[in-house]
Amino acid sequence: MSKRRKYSLQFKQEAVELARQSGVSCAQVARELGIGANLLTRWKREADDQGKRVFGGPGTPRDEEVAQLKRELARVKKERDFLREAATFFARESS
Repeated sequence: MSKRRKYSLQFKQEAVELARQSGVSCAQVARELGIGANLLTRWKREADDQGKRVFGGPGTPRDEEVAQLKRELARVKKERDFLREAATFFARESS
């Protein structure tokens, strides 16, 4: 199973601009960029509908902060568990 590809905001904006400016179809631009024609058409439609806020991504800055804090908490818990196991190991060795 392949992973889902993620495209940068800049790539999406440039692809939409190419589709708008050039005299070729969306399918041709998509083929040249190596993406699906339906994907480029959807990006173009989103750009038309949302204007400046297009491709902002899911969530809010608060959601991003919560996700970052959850990742940090998971990392700290792993470190804590590792140190606990190391302390137990060395306590047994010194006895």
